[in-house]
Amino acid sequence: MGTHTRIAVIGVGNEFRRDDGVGWAVAGRLLQRAASRALPPGTVVATCDGDPARLMGLWEGAGLAVVVDAAHAEPGHPGLVHRIELDAEGLARPPATSSHGLGLGEAVELARVLGRLPGHLVVYAVEGADTSVGAGLTPAVEGVVEPLVASVEDEIVRHRVARAKGPS
Repeated sequence: MGTHTRIAVIGVGNEFRRDDGVGWAVAGRLLQRAASRALPPGTVVATCDGDPARLMGLWEGAGLAVVVDAAHAEPGHPGLVHRIELDAEGLARPPATSSHGLGLGEAVELARVLGRLPGHLVVYAVEGADTSVGAGLTPAVEGVVEPLVASVEDEIVRHRVARAKGPS
């Protein structure tokens, strides 16, 4: 599994299906900010279409993986963000349904069975309003992109501080 020093931030979705592109938008903004304020060494920011094998490859060996994805909920509240924490030891299935054929929950379960989970996994699931074909987020979802970028940065800082303190 390695030393778990790597941090992976993964924006999941499809930028050409409106709100399904929220993960890609967050990853893109995070990279833009990183141009002027560097991310910690060992931090990788990537995008993914939700393919379970690709997700596992991106987060395998990471001490922290932060995943941002669009979610469907009934009834929906566009722009509502759900934060779900999963540790390799205490795995619970994410309650929101992904907009992809095989959801994030299935990727997490497969990674658990194969022993390919990161040390700590944080999922931000954003309820969307529109996943039809087209570019651009709806206003409700666009409005949470900047706060989500800040939340992801906070996750990274908390992880680095916890690692520096060592085991409790």
